[in-house]
Amino acid sequence: MNHLRLDSTTQGSGAQASSTQFASGVHDLVRGREQEFIEELQPLVQSQSVRLDMTSIARIDAAGIAALVVLYREAKNAGHCFAVINPSHRVARILALAGLDRILVLNDTGKILPAKQVDPIAA
Repeated sequence: MNHLRLDSTTQGSGAQASSTQFASGVHDLVRGREQEFIEELQPLVQSQSVRLDMTSIARIDAAGIAALVVLYREAKNAGHCFAVINPSHRVARILALAGLDRILVLNDTGKILPAKQVDPIAA
């Protein structure tokens, strides 16, 4: 089984810090993989805004979607932002079917919407 590897780029510092995390080494965010994603990303979303580049993720299921929601809520609770960028067509379609594309996918202007501005996932 491939292991999740996160490569990152960081912008800004202090309270304005944000990073783009590139999920590599894994192609599916499915049951059995979700906990690894949460454990790797949770400390980051609690300390800064995070964009998760999902270019390498070809499949996602309900457990993967739940992991993204957990990370979104963790970021929101910490006063940070969490967004998904570059999802594959298949993953983007699934997120859209679940109604999460407008919450989790980075908007067309390239800015992460602060979690407190959009709150369809009530705490």
